[in-house]
Amino acid sequence: MAIKKGIKTIAANRKAYHDYFVEEKYEAGIELCGTEVKSLRAGTVNLKDSYCSIDKGELFVYNMHISPYEKGNIYNRDPLRIRKLLMHKREILKLFNAVSQKGFTLVPLSLYFKDSKVKVELGLCRGKKLYDKRDALAEKAVKRDNERYQANSYKD
Repeated sequence: MAIKKGIKTIAANRKAYHDYFVEEKYEAGIELCGTEVKSLRAGTVNLKDSYCSIDKGELFVYNMHISPYEKGNIYNRDPLRIRKLLMHKREILKLFNAVSQKGFTLVPLSLYFKDSKVKVELGLCRGKKLYDKRDALAEKAVKRDNERYQANSYKD
């Protein structure tokens, strides 16, 4: 039996890039039950309001909504249950020290399959102020206008 190699993205948290500056990225495994994995294969997950926290040396993700599997009946779990993330202890301690600094938080950026295992990409993030968000939107608009101008100039 051949295992499919590579990375397949399940979901991305685009709102995190709007609300935070991502300083560093980490990869973590996630503890799931069987029906949750089947639901992930169907792509029914929402990372929008999820966040991570370290409690007693363990890493957990909160508010990650994985919809119940249609054919899972009694084996389905609560869609918003707290899920444990799997990382090495030294990495968790490093994250704990970083998060204890003022202004840093852990946010799940994406969820993906890596060689048939489900992985979470975590971002060590610093919150954006309102003016930072405005600057980012203005920058994006200028870039989009420049691309439109260049595309129109090639047509002429």
